Amino acid sequence: MIGQPGGRGLEEFGWPGWPPRRQRPGRDGRPLAEELADARDSPDGEARSAELERIAARADAAGDDHSALDARLALIETYLLDEGRWRLVEPVRRCLAALDRRPDLLPPDGHETLARYRRYAVEALLGSPRGGLDQARALLDDLGTADTASVAELYCRIADHLGDEPTARSWYDRWAATPATPADGCVSCAAVRRAELLAGWEEWSAALDVLAGVDPDDCTGAPERGLAAGMLPWLRVGATESAAAAHVHAYQRHRRERAGFAHLAAHLRFCALSGNPVRGLALLTEQLPRLDRAPDELSAMEFAAAGALVCGVAVAADLGEQQVRRPAYGQRPAADLDVAALGTTLTDLATGLAGSFDARNGTGHQSGRVASWLDERGAAEQALANPVALPFESPDDDEPDREPDDQPDDHPVPLSLAAITTALDRRGDRYVLDATDTVVGRWGEALIQVRRAGERGEILHVRAVASRRLSADRRAEAYAFCNAWNQDRLLPTAYVHDSGAELVLAGDVSTDLSHGVAPTQLDVLLAAAVRTGSAYADAVAELP
Repeated sequence: MIGQPGGRGLEEFGWPGWPPRRQRPGRDGRPLAEELADARDSPDGEARSAELERIAARADAAGDDHSALDARLALIETYLLDEGRWRLVEPVRRCLAALDRRPDLLPPDGHETLARYRRYAVEALLGSPRGGLDQARALLDDLGTADTASVAELYCRIADHLGDEPTARSWYDRWAATPATPADGCVSCAAVRRAELLAGWEEWSAALDVLAGVDPDDCTGAPERGLAAGMLPWLRVGATESAAAAHVHAYQRHRRERAGFAHLAAHLRFCALSGNPVRGLALLTEQLPRLDRAPDELSAMEFAAAGALVCGVAVAADLGEQQVRRPAYGQRPAADLDVAALGTTLTDLATGLAGSFDARNGTGHQSGRVASWLDERGAAEQALANPVALPFESPDDDEPDREPDDQPDDHPVPLSLAAITTALDRRGDRYVLDATDTVVGRWGEALIQVRRAGERGEILHVRAVASRRLSADRRAEAYAFCNAWNQDRLLPTAYVHDSGAELVLAGDVSTDLSHGVAPTQLDVLLAAAVRTGSAYADAVAELP
């Protein structure tokens, strides 16, 4: 359900099949469910989050456990989609407490979803110093002695984040020995995270052994995530060709994907340590604008530290006078910085963020990590005499999401922008691609948007917006139409967005493709979404 907007017409706002219940009055005498639907239909941002928090508080005061839970689940989904993941803890905690009192508030699959949200909340606190780690421990301690892979993993990662390697290794052993369940998430992603931990402990061969068991077809993040995790281990053990090939292949995907930002530090360190500062500066120049909008402080700290290392090696290679454009952000004006000055700026940023983590954690581990990365400059400068050769990048490599042309039509591959546009091209459809990599086209009376959603871009989300608008005084009629559509039709899920001056009727279709999708399957999914979305818009056009 992550990433699927809610709104009018969704059964119990995201939990299909749950029986309807009586609505309690909220602000201005309106039922809380109506207020919640309006909040879900509002644009993403602080105003939406504040409104959802207000609705949850009103539901608590009214003793309406259902509406309070619905509002907080909507708030969780909002935080997952924007840059406020560190705020997940409180709504997750309140949802868990509500279910402890009343397990009947959610259907069984809802409990599994909330378990995933618990994991996301703990991971978010590892990525930001703006919440206390005691909150993360409290979320895990509530599970008691639950012997699950995800619990062992999170305790392991908390200990590693604090620099308590013996405790982290003890939890690592339990994590690796515990069979994974569907609630523990993607098995391949978990293996890559174990390899990343081993690499952080400088157990290069052990990390590569773990990566060798990762199925490249088992996850939408594969194989690039595993390749990024293996770059430095391969480099350290002398398998330079494998390291270089992994870097070139993986960067073509990570250079543009939002989820790929967390891997950019590894790419930058590879460039520095392999004796390729020119390549490193090119990557740093290209990716620097993303630093101001990093998903969390941990990835920003690592990017800044790795970028500072690249700058230091570039200065040693007599590239210090090269200018790098740092774009404007907030009150900071745009500026052209020479490499040495940029390196100083990035060093200050990395050490400042590390200090924030250490102040929260009560340790000096993150500052030590940053210092150790910067201390790699000596080894990196030695590599300048014998740089690792990089494989040739063909013109096709400029299309990071494109799959090989000879891929079998029935072979599942990770969902990609290129796969979506290729499928639409096969249909002969006309469309445009906007700045957010959303495919936009018009089919009859419907404006249809196709995009990837979810943490790893694994969800195919299609929205159909009817050209016909209704006046605001026809709200009841619009709700009745959407409810009737949702009762009689499977797709799309219809809802109403009240813009104030008029009513916009839209419908959504979301499909989880975590295990990949074959081109023939994607053809069917897009054809169904376009056909049903067009039919929905036609029905709206025929309203009196």
